[in-house]
Amino acid sequence: MNSLNLALVEDDPEVRGLLGGYLGRQPGLNLVLACASAEQFLAELPDALPPDVVLLDLGLPGMSGLEALPLIKQRLPQADVIVQTVFEDPDRIYLALSRGASGYLLKSTPLAQLPQAIREVASGGSTLSPSVARRVLAHFKPGPVQHPTLLSPREQQVFEALVDGLADKEIAQRLDLGLETVHTYVKNVYHKLHVSGRIELLSRAARGQL
Repeated sequence: MNSLNLALVEDDPEVRGLLGGYLGRQPGLNLVLACASAEQFLAELPDALPPDVVLLDLGLPGMSGLEALPLIKQRLPQADVIVQTVFEDPDRIYLALSRGASGYLLKSTPLAQLPQAIREVASGGSTLSPSVARRVLAHFKPGPVQHPTLLSPREQQVFEALVDGLADKEIAQRLDLGLETVHTYVKNVYHKLHVSGRIELLSRAARGQL
């Protein structure tokens, strides 16, 4: 497994220490920078070991995470930014995603889930807390959408579950399917609807584009 360089921007010293200590001990993760502010991060960004993934808090002192996101993407166009925050209002979520975030996780996300989320994003995927997806779709979701010429009946059910903000395990429970079978259906839905992943699917569904 290739090692991923990781950076952390979090103003709470206890949270920063907990996250940095835990993630820095995970196989394949290399913590190269842990900062208390966006300004510090941009000033201390290492040239020799630029991060592949940045965990970014939104409620920072000085420059907010939302303000910092475009600057981080400008400095690190190849890096992925995962927002990690207590805020889950739809407007803030969409601002973060539109400014280049590859994921949006709540701080209630268990530590044990973070390494896999980081690896998924670094491999080209995306990550959203299930409750974040539900809040977005509850606020923006248009009426039910049917794709009779594109999706099979089961794929349509999986699509509707994705739009409802369910995680793969919850889809498996709803439809009484195995988790690997759900993974296959999800990939088929993405392929047939020409979306790159869950974030694009939710964003386009919320705008009535699917």
